[in-house]
Amino acid sequence: QVQLVESGGGSVQPGGSLTLSCLISNAPTTYYMAWFRQVPGKPREGVAQISSGNGFIKYYSASVKGRFTISRNNDKNTVDLQMNSLKPEDTAMYYCAAHFTGGAWDREAAYTYWGLGTQVTVSS
Repeated sequence: QVQLVESGGGSVQPGGSLTLSCLISNAPTTYYMAWFRQVPGKPREGVAQISSGNGFIKYYSASVKGRFTISRNNDKNTVDLQMNSLKPEDTAMYYCAAHFTGGAWDREAAYTYWGLGTQVTVSS
């Protein structure tokens, strides 16, 4: 059974940095992986996606492009999200997703497996 466990969330001041990590169990490296985020009352938003294998193909939402970097380490079975220049509007629960089934990369329904999330709060 595929399991995803997120870690690394916390509170940070605007302009600060955090690195989220997703530990993947029982999933092949052929899975595309992604990070989403959600605030109460709003749909889950795609943040970044990374392709299978060496992860050469990456997509980012317009709101985080240039500030966030997604990466994967297949030896450690992790997918990380390095977040720099954080803004208050980045405050959300961040989720790791696995097994992209096609269509738009930032569509929540396109992923089969999900973690339980890690909270990121950006506030002064």
